[in-house]
Amino acid sequence: MPERTIGFGTFGARGIKGHEAVARRLDSLAGFVTTPVTARRGLLARLHYLTRTDHARHAAREAGLTVTDRTLKAWLEGRRSPSRRNLEHVETAYRTVRRHNVARYLLARLNREGRGTRVEFHPLNQSQVDRPHQRVITYRTLNVRHWDRIVEAWSTGDTQALDDAWVTDAVVDLGSEWGQYEYGTTIGFAA
Repeated sequence: MPERTIGFGTFGARGIKGHEAVARRLDSLAGFVTTPVTARRGLLARLHYLTRTDHARHAAREAGLTVTDRTLKAWLEGRRSPSRRNLEHVETAYRTVRRHNVARYLLARLNREGRGTRVEFHPLNQSQVDRPHQRVITYRTLNVRHWDRIVEAWSTGDTQALDDAWVTDAVVDLGSEWGQYEYGTTIGFAA
């Protein structure tokens, strides 16, 4: 069984770790607000999401948004503008709360009552690698049936746990050549 890749890109191969591609795909499925937080519309959308209920306010405070209710009200009414640091706190809290809120829904959609979801592994880019050093890596698909640890690690933002869960719960099922798919250009799946 192959080990993890050491010295990726030494010969010019390009790609990203599989767990990073999975996190990007889950982020796109989560449906974040696309307007940047620096625009008034983006800020208001995030603040409304974080302050519409007491539960949302509590979750936002746990996620790091520690301004007073008076300050939040002033931001919502447009009387004051948040600093750059507070904009970062708003964005971080919004993403954390949104991930937590959609994790259960995504998990049910991805597990599909035990049937799982088909995942496409797009191999790494070897266009900059000299011919003698290129490997034959093909496009592969796999049906991943257990998403619990993957979605949990993604929702908490734990990249090491996401990497471990992705490798042990999905990539290893590719068989003896799983090490070739630790890095890739993209990972595709739908929910």
